[in-house]
Amino acid sequence: MYAVLPDPACEGVLPSRSVAAVPCSVPIPLRPVMVLWLCFALACAARRPADPTPPPTPEPTADAKPELADEPTATPSSDAPAVLLRGGRVMTATGVIYERGDVLLREGKVEAVGASVDTPTDVTVLDVTGKTVTPGIIDTHSHLGVYASPGLNAHSDGNEAVAPTTPQVISADGYWPQDPQIDRARAGGVTTMLILPGSANLIGGRAVVVRTTPNIRGVEDARFELAPYGIKMACGENPKRVYGDKGGPQTRMGNMAGFRAAFQRAVEYRRTWQAYAAKVKDGSDDEDLSPPTRDFGLETLMGVLDGDILVHTHCYRADDMINIMALAEDYGFKIRSFHHAVEAYKIADRLEAHGSSASVWADWWGFKAEAYDGVRENAAMLSAAGVRAVIHSDSPHGIQRLNQEAAKAMHAGRRAGIDISEDEALRWITANPAWTLGVDQHTGTLEAGKLADVVVWSGNPFSVYAKAERVYLSGTLIFDRNDPKTQPHTDFESGFRTKGAH
Repeated sequence: MYAVLPDPACEGVLPSRSVAAVPCSVPIPLRPVMVLWLCFALACAARRPADPTPPPTPEPTADAKPELADEPTATPSSDAPAVLLRGGRVMTATGVIYERGDVLLREGKVEAVGASVDTPTDVTVLDVTGKTVTPGIIDTHSHLGVYASPGLNAHSDGNEAVAPTTPQVISADGYWPQDPQIDRARAGGVTTMLILPGSANLIGGRAVVVRTTPNIRGVEDARFELAPYGIKMACGENPKRVYGDKGGPQTRMGNMAGFRAAFQRAVEYRRTWQAYAAKVKDGSDDEDLSPPTRDFGLETLMGVLDGDILVHTHCYRADDMINIMALAEDYGFKIRSFHHAVEAYKIADRLEAHGSSASVWADWWGFKAEAYDGVRENAAMLSAAGVRAVIHSDSPHGIQRLNQEAAKAMHAGRRAGIDISEDEALRWITANPAWTLGVDQHTGTLEAGKLADVVVWSGNPFSVYAKAERVYLSGTLIFDRNDPKTQPHTDFESGFRTKGAH
């Protein structure tokens, strides 16, 4: 793989410019620059440009308010052939593990799962004895596609760092689905990702949920149609570092003041639409009656106030999380997930009462002051307190082995005397992130009626030796470790040496 080296200490600013080979992580020289740029030009030419025309202003109705663009639509259909995965260890992420079980995939859904499933006459039977079958992995925190590989300035599309609040931007507009890092995530068993703006801004914009569908050209082919939008917020050090010498905020006080000002503007904006709707409902004969002027940033924040857009907040310290929860409660919304949250274990009771999940790392900590007080038992302690714990990546490397990250967190908890089952640890990377993204009714567990997002592992997924051998997305085989046709390869890798690097 060729990817941007992760630098968590610099999250929210430009990514590392180095390009490295994995797993050796040693810088590798390029062939002539023209080769790279030719590939870049060809790849970009295939992209469909975004339509710059804004959506039309809605016609007056009795319950008028601006409609959120691209709201979730119907269940994705699939014409994938029916497959029966027979005889593997089936981990459902529902509390049930079949030491020897079957999973039937048909028409993009899980049709049946159990210790023994009858074999229909029209299905392909695949013997997976000795292997493990799990739901597809879901990452709640990724910048793949908006910080694409190679790590060029031209690929830095994750932070609109021009103002502390930019709710009007959407990560989907910067997402490049031909980023070769996405291929590597797919090979690690990942089927769904939340693509977030970076954390330079207090409010960085909307986040989009995507599928790791291969061989596509535009973001609309990757979007998870059933998923609501998210919004990225960031507290603590990053916004004040980025804007401290640009007019502020310079302090945590300034951070909170910026949040309050933004949401108060959204409250006033909503009132203008409510007043307009009331006049329409009353049958006003005002000839000059017209809808309020649309503001796409305030429209996004109004979506937060109305519960239509889920809030994801980059936040490390316990006191910062408490302040953000208080802000949310003042304005009548909830924090869906605190991301990174290295001190979440200190306020697990408050997170549980608020109803927020915590998207955390297994063992990243100490790379800046607000990340200093992390513990490896964080996820286990959260689970024990009833919080939905999630293991996320925020890394083009970590996303390739989230199963191992969950294993590290599971064993850290066990060493501390916290009884974490394999089913619970699996939920950290499947069912809990599905809830966090608002898609738990459709994916995240192996249950009849759910989307057939399935991984067949070579062994126990919590072993460092296990690899994802087959990955299904809505029942379609999108990765097969034994089939060269599904192996990741992109034009961007044509100009690099993959052997003999020192």
